[in-house]
Amino acid sequence: MSLPPTPAQTVGPFFGYALPFTGGGDIAEGPESITVHGLVLDGAGDPVPDALVEIWQADRDGSLTGAPGSLRHDQVTGEVIGRHGLDFTGFGRVPTDADGHWAVRTVAPGPHRPGATPYLAVAVFARGLLHHLHTRIYLPDHADALRADFPDTGADRLATLLATRERDRRYRFDIRLQGDRETIFVDLR
Repeated sequence: MSLPPTPAQTVGPFFGYALPFTGGGDIAEGPESITVHGLVLDGAGDPVPDALVEIWQADRDGSLTGAPGSLRHDQVTGEVIGRHGLDFTGFGRVPTDADGHWAVRTVAPGPHRPGATPYLAVAVFARGLLHHLHTRIYLPDHADALRADFPDTGADRLATLLATRERDRRYRFDIRLQGDRETIFVDLR
């Protein structure tokens, strides 16, 4: 007797313990911090209200060594209090809200090696995905370098990797999982 194959499990469901955590979007705060925010959108252009967005990045000097502190505990109660928001950690994890919105506070990244174009590395976890997706966020100041790094990629596709400056120290980056203007995703497996 043979049994029919079971369907593949998609990413999730996510458990509330440590995913996400208090202060998960506070990669770095202070007078030089920037906010990067946006929506996670599905193929129909609808917001995804239960995605998880992770950000990994170099510090403004290009260092990849972030301070610990994501899961700090209160010394008296033992309660998870998260980050104190002062030290650069290099890592953030935030859920989307009911409207599919996410946001992190960080610093503009520096080049992680000489000659590299600075970027924020992104991993997206969401229902319906068999594997999480990887992409990058480049700030508009590095648009020319991005074009030079990917000379065979059309301007319309490269635009899916560029954040838009909304005002001083605030950038928008929507992540489109598929469909019209789908974000460029890279295979890191």
